Amino acid sequence: MEIPSSTPIPSKMKAWVYGEYGNASNVLKLDSNATVPQVKEDQVLIKVVAASINPVDAQRMLGFLKASDSPFPTVPGYDVAGVVVKVGSQVKRLKVGDEVYGDINEKALDHPKRYGSLAEYTAVEESLLALKPKNLSFAEAASLPLVIETAHEGLERTGFSAGKSILVLGGAGGVGTQIIQLAKHVFGASTVAATSSTSKLELLKSLGADLAIDYTKENFEDLPEKFDVVYDAVGQCDRAVKAVKEDGSVVTISGSVTPPAFKFSLISNGSVLDKLKPYLESGKVKPVLDPKGPFPFSQTAEAFSYLETSRVVGKVVIYPIP
Repeated sequence: MEIPSSTPIPSKMKAWVYGEYGNASNVLKLDSNATVPQVKEDQVLIKVVAASINPVDAQRMLGFLKASDSPFPTVPGYDVAGVVVKVGSQVKRLKVGDEVYGDINEKALDHPKRYGSLAEYTAVEESLLALKPKNLSFAEAASLPLVIETAHEGLERTGFSAGKSILVLGGAGGVGTQIIQLAKHVFGASTVAATSSTSKLELLKSLGADLAIDYTKENFEDLPEKFDVVYDAVGQCDRAVKAVKEDGSVVTISGSVTPPAFKFSLISNGSVLDKLKPYLESGKVKPVLDPKGPFPFSQTAEAFSYLETSRVVGKVVIYPIP
């Protein structure tokens, strides 16, 4: 998608906005007269082509980050894919016309931006972005940053490495589908086990799971096999700690923490996307988009309602964004 540098950038744009906390169906409104954000010296302005939504967007909208949120009004959205239309004075790497993607909030839970990705334009630090892999569409690219970076950081923090075994709780979700692939195809796991409901077991196997566990029929903690690492992407930490080897690690990204497990929140970094680019370009690691999507920009509120059902496979993408 070519946007010549001579294209004038408007001062107003369409954006999804909320001015109070609550469910998307009650508080999220389309504003056709929102202000296009200003670009700081280390930022670029992106003409957004696609975005994706994550549970953190819904939790933030409900007020769970109230103590550390940015002031209203809020344009939600962490994940973006689009085209650079303007660069700040300190930007070194990116230029106008570059096709980029990334998670626009460096610290997921600490003052996420007021002007997120569910808008025609968003301003983002260059350090949080990477060039979009050529083989991925904008919709596919937009599905990846937050979940693939979360999967990668959790694996790094556990010291995961070639030859180790891992159990992934919530293998069919946005983060889970990426943990399976990274563990198997990037880190070189000896065994990848993962849980899901019955209809999603084949997906887990196709992504690289050696053992797909139907949580509606069996309890993973009753398996005779224990794992070097358990990555809990659903908030079952109390059970996760029963499935790990004595000297193993349990990492969680949801719910309360049962020792010896630990929890982290993502620090976004475009260099992780650059590092994983060869695996994305070779097709070893793939984006996983929920078959109900992508949702057009006009149906963003419906996309949030679907996200809230917790039935999502992979990611909910918003595309095209006008």
